[in-house]
Amino acid sequence: MKLPQVIQSLEAIAPPSLAAPWDNVGLLITPLGSRGIKRILLTIDPTEAVADEAVLKKIDLVIAYHPILFRPARRLDAGNGHDRAVMKLVRKDIALYSPHTALDAVVGGVNDWLAGCIGEGEIEVLHPCGEMDAGQGRIVHLANPVALQTLAQRIRRNLGLRHVRTAKSTDGRSVRTVALCAGSGGDVLENVPADCYLTGEMSHHRVLAATQAGTHVILCEHSSTERGYLPVFAQILRRVLGVGIDILIAERDAEPIQTNR
Repeated sequence: MKLPQVIQSLEAIAPPSLAAPWDNVGLLITPLGSRGIKRILLTIDPTEAVADEAVLKKIDLVIAYHPILFRPARRLDAGNGHDRAVMKLVRKDIALYSPHTALDAVVGGVNDWLAGCIGEGEIEVLHPCGEMDAGQGRIVHLANPVALQTLAQRIRRNLGLRHVRTAKSTDGRSVRTVALCAGSGGDVLENVPADCYLTGEMSHHRVLAATQAGTHVILCEHSSTERGYLPVFAQILRRVLGVGIDILIAERDAEPIQTNR
């Protein structure tokens, strides 16, 4: 399959129009020549280690959830690991595409997957995109209220994590509603009325403001709220792109923050 056909399929799965205005989604590295796509590598972070893996495995297209190019670049420096990742992909004529917040917003995307880790309940979009069912953030109305620690342990198990961080609200209420956003959800969740916020990371002052307003907070680290979606995304791509294209998940992609005991 030619690269333009693959890009067309990716944009049908997660339309770029759904991305946040500040984001940089789409085809970020275009090969010099016309390229057939036979092997695709999925990753959350397009690190130098992942670029090396792409070269080693003769990958034609890297789909990196986080954009490898986000702010305008004035120069590429071989002494910088991020820049080396870009340079290695360009040198080997490997394309790179990022869906990022478009994949968060779409129905069946990252945030819907994360909502499924909370428990049985009704799911709504926090910030709809026009009249569409898609949008940024989700709120889950649990079928049965739970204590904060019970919910935290459920999320930890469902995400396959060793730990999560919690901040208890001043009133210690039971949790009936959970507002969530994968990654760094402070802006999306700010001032949303809910018993609990779930995201990867949030600033100290936003956590403090939430707990004083009566909202618990559960933090799982940024990419740990995203990486578990890659196998789901791989299945979607296999169904859409059909046979003849190998879909691989990067083995060298990992959450950079670890807990020392």
